[in-house]
Amino acid sequence: MSILTFDQWIAANKQVIPYSKTAARTTVAQRWFSVVDLAGNPGAGVLAAGSTGSGVVPTDATAGYPPITFTTGIGYLSSVDFGSTASCRMALVDRLFHSGAHAFNAGDTLTSQPSYAGRIPGSNYAGTQIWYEQVAAATGNQSVAVGYTNQAGVTGRTTGTIALGVAPTVGSLFLLPLQSGDSGVQKIESVTGTVATVGTFNIFVCRPLWNGRITVANGGDVHGLDRTAMPQVFADSALMLLINADATSSGAPDLMMVIANA
Repeated sequence: MSILTFDQWIAANKQVIPYSKTAARTTVAQRWFSVVDLAGNPGAGVLAAGSTGSGVVPTDATAGYPPITFTTGIGYLSSVDFGSTASCRMALVDRLFHSGAHAFNAGDTLTSQPSYAGRIPGSNYAGTQIWYEQVAAATGNQSVAVGYTNQAGVTGRTTGTIALGVAPTVGSLFLLPLQSGDSGVQKIESVTGTVATVGTFNIFVCRPLWNGRITVANGGDVHGLDRTAMPQVFADSALMLLINADATSSGAPDLMMVIANA
């Protein structure tokens, strides 16, 4: 059932989910990076998505994502205790779908894509996002365009051709703007890469859940349910951490998350 009162939250089952990385990634200041493939708890995942023709829906059983134990009812991210050895902003998302690793000069049309509708609260796709993720380092000013079906089921939408402005290093993340008037994504239809001469990348769709800021190295904070706003998570959600560091290292992020389930 839904958790609608504080008393219901107190009575709810709660799973504590630790998340930490013991290896750091070389980053670029004020740019988002993925850490899913780095050692820690959970263990390192594989950066390449594993399919360029249809894509994959990752789950909590996929390497690199923490396990979620509830099997019935509704889960909510009710608190996040977080810190890091580096000053940064952290963001937690549910990684709903990914495709790749696409070549730097990709011209890939996706077919028979698996659905992630079961991980969309209330069938409302608004707020879902498309991200670019570097798998093998690129050379040149990598550009990318992604065709997609929008939140209302309208096909043939496009992010347009976005020049990233850099030769992305491994793990680099770039949020791709949706076409004017769109607020979410139901399906990725095509991926096109241009300009770069080397490199591979993923495209993924996610649902943002939480973000927090660490202002000094080795600092941290605790966000309770009044600050997380209790976003819904699912029994098979692929919880992914994104890091935007102030300097040139992702640091060693450490989180203790609590999922309340009723």
